[in-house]
Amino acid sequence: MKHPVDVHVGKRIRHRRWMIGMTQQQLAERVGIKFQQIQKYETGMNRVSASRLWDIAESLEVPISFFFEGIDERVGTNENVPRDLMADKEALELVRSYYAIPETQRRRLFELARVLSDAD
Repeated sequence: MKHPVDVHVGKRIRHRRWMIGMTQQQLAERVGIKFQQIQKYETGMNRVSASRLWDIAESLEVPISFFFEGIDERVGTNENVPRDLMADKEALELVRSYYAIPETQRRRLFELARVLSDAD
């Protein structure tokens, strides 16, 4: 049975890897394991040892604490927001695209989104 902490850590590995445009194969090569093992970590099927998590954190250029962020947060009451927003591929693509927009235009887009989300 998958432990919720292992699933959460795996999702955070996948999230970070995806956000920086790294494949499972590339991460596996940096860490010195097979990509199938990365798959198992990302699904929570296998637990990540402390030393392996350290290597993954270095490869993904994040602190170890990154993998545990949000683990205690409770789901909000907004039914339109997916339970695990960062596990939603569409949301991740939107965030990635958003940060590719020049800052001045990005701020305008943000304000537009705020106005539209408040519209009835």
